[in-house]
Amino acid sequence: MLATLNDTAASLREGRTSSIELTEAALARAADPAGEGARVFTRVYAEQARAAARAADTLRAAGLARSPIDGLPISIKDLFDVAGETTLAGSVARQGEPAADEHAVVVQRLLAAGAVIVGRTNMVEFAYSGLGVNPHYGTPRNPWDRAAGRIPGGSSSGAAVSVTDGMAVGAIGSDTGGSVRIPAALCGLAGFKPSAWRVPMAGVLPLSTSLDSIGPLAPTVRCCATLDAILAGDAVEPWQPAALRGLRLAVPTTLALDGMDKHVAAAFDAAIARLSAAGALVDEIEVPEFAQLAAINAKGGFTAAEAWAWHRDLIARAADRYDPRVVSRIRRGQDMSAADYLDLLDAREAWVAAVEHRIAGYDALALPTVPVAAPTIAEVSASDEAYYAANGLILRNPTLINFLDGCAVSVPCHAAGTAPAGLMIAGANGADRRILAIGMAVEDLLRS
Repeated sequence: MLATLNDTAASLREGRTSSIELTEAALARAADPAGEGARVFTRVYAEQARAAARAADTLRAAGLARSPIDGLPISIKDLFDVAGETTLAGSVARQGEPAADEHAVVVQRLLAAGAVIVGRTNMVEFAYSGLGVNPHYGTPRNPWDRAAGRIPGGSSSGAAVSVTDGMAVGAIGSDTGGSVRIPAALCGLAGFKPSAWRVPMAGVLPLSTSLDSIGPLAPTVRCCATLDAILAGDAVEPWQPAALRGLRLAVPTTLALDGMDKHVAAAFDAAIARLSAAGALVDEIEVPEFAQLAAINAKGGFTAAEAWAWHRDLIARAADRYDPRVVSRIRRGQDMSAADYLDLLDAREAWVAAVEHRIAGYDALALPTVPVAAPTIAEVSASDEAYYAANGLILRNPTLINFLDGCAVSVPCHAAGTAPAGLMIAGANGADRRILAIGMAVEDLLRS
């Protein structure tokens, strides 16, 4: 079992380890030629990390700790600006573009909290897929059944594997349609997507400004809650899990349960049964709005429209340097008119209002994060048809929450030694702290 942020911080506090020891261990794993490091990171900050670790140890020796993550190795996704560097976002198309003048706000907040940033993690090019495949820098292999070469999930692929493989204690990713929760679910981690307004996007290369959010991947929901508070600029306070007895959970039967493989279905059913036995009140409900979303997004949705607006100049001069499966999806946006976009804004407003009304009597939604266990890289890369079919299925459930402008945490729900599967606990916009508290309670139950 992976060490949690709290456990590692306690080891530092009690003098059983040091930040430099933790950092050297993380860097050694990243540099191990037999490991995944070459595919996990697009850049490793070895010397900067060592300097930050020494500073953290010096401050701790003087009785000073800046936050619960002070001195802990943390990774950041390759779409956050770092001063003096060009943000590549898992691509080669931006090589030679101007360097960032300053750190992204999330990077600033991590550094102020004393995080030791070990490197930038690999990702799907420009964050535009849920599979985790990257033809430029390689695809990190899922830690489960690594010999088979399974996908890690995306787009925050390297983020997940940096944590599972001990190259970082926690990772910061982005989530536009599941890009934190999908790799968390497929790799056996917890992952939190906050309400989009919660964490500033300044200095983050966008995919869709209407849907993007910044969130953590870590060993536990409590770890995610700690990292989320730091990213959001909140006080980091002791967290208490919600009471499960009397908790009202809604399992949406519309769309969200379709296409589950036997393993995920069994893990999900077992988790729901345990929640019911613990006193949670679980209702299956229809949410017909979920079935309407494909039609609402038929022309490409916010992602295509807003990605095209950002990428059009770069595509004009460097289209041949993009992953063809990414650039083809971005180009869908050029066919959307201003009227189409305004219709989409109106449709989303009505859709969100209808879904929020339907779920208003419940504390949270409970649904599979991803309906299938991780397929192999070879399977999803065999053809465009296979790639897009897998991508659509894997993105489907998380995307519902992004369009809702809600928040959600993916909690591991598989039996030990089996393929990772995630249970998603989700709520409407602004319910972040409540959803994290429920996620902690669910996690405690499923781990007991």
